[in-house]
Amino acid sequence: FFQAALNNLVLLIFLFLGPTLLGMLLAYLLDKNLKGTRVYQSVFYLPVVLSLAVVGFMWQSVMYSTENGLATQLFGGGEGVNWLGNQDYLLAFSDNLGISKNFVAILVAIGWRHAGYIMVLYLAGMKSVDQSLRESAALDGCNEWQAFRHVLFPTLKPINVVVAVITVIEALRAFDIIFVLNTPRRTQVLSILTTNNLLGEGGGNVGRGSAYAVLLFLLCLGFVIWYVTNHYRKTQEGAES
Repeated sequence: FFQAALNNLVLLIFLFLGPTLLGMLLAYLLDKNLKGTRVYQSVFYLPVVLSLAVVGFMWQSVMYSTENGLATQLFGGGEGVNWLGNQDYLLAFSDNLGISKNFVAILVAIGWRHAGYIMVLYLAGMKSVDQSLRESAALDGCNEWQAFRHVLFPTLKPINVVVAVITVIEALRAFDIIFVLNTPRRTQVLSILTTNNLLGEGGGNVGRGSAYAVLLFLLCLGFVIWYVTNHYRKTQEGAES
């Protein structure tokens, strides 16, 4: 349980610091109407239309194949690399608790899909920002970073709330891609524990599986309530003004 809970926490932190920031950066660059913007949007968004199960199969066979995978060819030094089977800890907290190398490999695959989703959300938000705000910032002498930090980013607060809720729920409900990648040891998350206890081989541990399921439900419910409350408050303030 503690290893699974740690993996969920690591996944949550990774999604915020990695794919979420990358998706924001991609949205900002594409908002500049660069040449070929529509092509880039399609390429970056393509993983989002694929299910996590399909993404898992793609990374397992194309990227993480021990002998012929792209990651093996680029970083293997001419030798086979067992990306998904390496259970050694990259960061160990104890003998039975830590962040394993195979879980880091799975994080990269999950992040590849999540970045495109975040990019679309932020790009839609940036397109709706009043252009006069940016022009005023430019006239006041703001550089790109100052304009983004003090003008553009504050106007994206509703998008930030949506992104935060989606990212948390994605981290908590992660299942498909880890299950497809054969659920290698030390990569379990809470949803995997729930499934294994309820339906796993020799299953029947309904009590423990139900406890894990209730825990996941409560964690997700807390963030959903926070989002709904925040949205309702903003709606009420807008109606009163």
